Order: sequence, then C-alpha cells, then structure tokens
Amino acid sequence: MKKLIILFSILFLVDAVYGQGYKPVKLDSLVTVSLPAKNTKKDTLGRQIYSANTDLGYMITIREPNAANNQPLKKEKDLNSVLKKYISGIQTQSGNGSVQNVRDTTIGTLKAKAFTLYTKDPSGDDQYRNFVLLYTQDATYTFEYGYSATRKDLIKDEDKAYFSSIKLSPQLQRADQYTETSPSKGANNNLIFEIGGGVLVIGLLAWLVFRKKNNELA
Repeated sequence: MKKLIILFSILFLVDAVYGQGYKPVKLDSLVTVSLPAKNTKKDTLGRQIYSANTDLGYMITIREPNAANNQPLKKEKDLNSVLKKYISGIQTQSGNGSVQNVRDTTIGTLKAKAFTLYTKDPSGDDQYRNFVLLYTQDATYTFEYGYSATRKDLIKDEDKAYFSSIKLSPQLQRADQYTETSPSKGANNNLIFEIGGGVLVIGLLAWLVFRKKNNELA
C-alpha cells in the first residue's frame, strides 16, 4: 500500500509539472529561455531577474548587463577566468555553499560553465542549485535551478527541459565572448612538427627494413 501511495505521488507531481505550461521568455533580442507561465520579473538598474516556482523546485534566470566600458576579452583563458570569478562570487553569497562538478559546456556556438552549489537550509536540510553561466561582451546570463535533496531523483526531466530550452540568436558567435577565436600559431606549429616527426619515423623504419632485406640477400 505504501509503495502505491509513493507511486501515485510521483505521477501526480510529474503531471502537475507538465500541466503548468511553459512559455519562451525573451531576456533580450539574443537570448531566450522557457519558464513556467506564472513567473515574476524584477528589473533593478537594468539587471533583470526572472523567477518561478514549480512543484519540484524553482527557477531563477538573470540577465545582467556588463559595464559600459567593459573591455573585450582576448582569449579563452580570459573567459574562463571571468566565469571562475562569477562562480566564486555565487559561492560566497551562499554563505555555507560548496561548489561541485564544475564543467565546460556549450550553448549554440558559445562556451559556458555548468556547476552545482550544495548548501544547507536553516533547518539543516540539504539543498542543491544547478547553474549554467553564459558570458558575452554585452551581458552575463545566469540560469539556476534549485531543489531539495529529497526530490533529487524527481527533478531530472524538469532540470533538463529548463537548461535545454536556452536558445541563442545566430548573431551571437564565439567572437562575442573573446576576440582570438582562431587556433593559435603555436598549435599549428606543434601539429606541423608532429606530422614531420611521424614522417621521419616511418622513413627510418622503411630504411631499416630495406637494409635488412639487402643484408639477407647478400
């Protein structure tokens, strides 16, 4: 009987989630994400925050304009450095948060960072917040999905649907994140050296085989 109650509870939650209705929300002319129809928006000095609750967790999407005098990033390592600072800032704001599973991801042609923040609420219960950070020259976008540990096995579909709904305009390209997007000359030189070395080794082996055959015939 207890198993049946749990099963019906899960089915009810899943049905409730799909019944809420999601709609695309334009954060600006370049980035769109789908949120529950009943979402709220706050705009503070251009910093837009969209939030919505579901039966399983909550979603927060932030579009924050970068400073007007923001200098273009040059290399991918500069982008990684900026995103690392954002992650550190989010962890600091959480108080007792622990950052887990930091990894690279892509959205369209752009690079992004994904990670999970583990915290405990005032009552001592485990809480998780999944993040995706997207940086462009003009703005930084934060996508967050939060849930309690007790619902960890139930939120996978909803979590995936939220993050996979992020859509970018074709106008956004890697150069909107950092300017030096072509392979470095050093990498090309290394490739040339590797190919040259391989050809040299093959030639040496062929010469040794040819020499051995000549010695056997002599």
